[in-house]
Amino acid sequence: MSDLTLFENNALVNSDLFKNLQDVNDNLGGGGGERMRRISLRGGKFREIVGGEQVNVSKSDSMNVVIVNAAKLSRTYYSGSYDPENPAPPTCWSADTQSPAAEVPEDQKQASRCLDCKQNIKGSGQGESRACRFAQRLAVVIEGNLDQVYQLQLPATSVFGEAKDGKMPMQAYARYLQAHNTPAVAIVTQMYFDENSDTPKLFFKPVRPLEEAELKQVVELKEHPDAIKAITLTVAQTDNVQKKEKAALFEEKPKVEEPAEEAVEEPKKVAKKSAPAPKDDSDLSSIVDDWDD
Repeated sequence: MSDLTLFENNALVNSDLFKNLQDVNDNLGGGGGERMRRISLRGGKFREIVGGEQVNVSKSDSMNVVIVNAAKLSRTYYSGSYDPENPAPPTCWSADTQSPAAEVPEDQKQASRCLDCKQNIKGSGQGESRACRFAQRLAVVIEGNLDQVYQLQLPATSVFGEAKDGKMPMQAYARYLQAHNTPAVAIVTQMYFDENSDTPKLFFKPVRPLEEAELKQVVELKEHPDAIKAITLTVAQTDNVQKKEKAALFEEKPKVEEPAEEAVEEPKKVAKKSAPAPKDDSDLSSIVDDWDD
């Protein structure tokens, strides 16, 4: 039997059964089958990363996506500057911003509570920033390609802050959608870079409501394994992950010669207020109309 006969005459080659067994090939090939897709913001560009390799750099300063799922805020602390030749997991991290994750080695924990941590003090990082940084992970799909889920990690400057001149960081954008009784998963969101920021910083605005078929497709992705993986904080230890895999776990920390991340105020817990009553025309299309007015 020739090689061609082996593959061409096997009716099972393209079957779901064969596809589900491909993980054995991944292991034999020296990999773990990790093909995490990410959108990196490094250098103020939207960069598509697949399996740790950069596959595309957008020439536009904006990108239209649908937010499929989102994790709660997290924190990460690196004791040293990021080394692209020797990427490594953070020194200490928290999945809930309250206390170090259980997986953090005891000798690396900076405090028992994030509230008391010396790395959470303004000025402990570069300039007036905090050494322990907030971040939020999103699972998104790109408009026009709703089949592939990407991880997007937002820095603190893209999360906190009030809306000014119609420019909304993520929390302000979420409040805006909430006031219009509109879930983020039901619309196309445009994310774009703040041209006045020295470090990658995003603003968000609504573009259009999803068509019924699009919405059905996106809702089914919300609990898809790729979406769950994208928003799950997982930190592998240095001795059991490859360099490319380690680099893919967290957004690259800027090199020391790059400007430090802008300082942001510690988010304060406030009593929840009921959302403003929506306007009479507050259907999915109205929020886009409001924006364009």
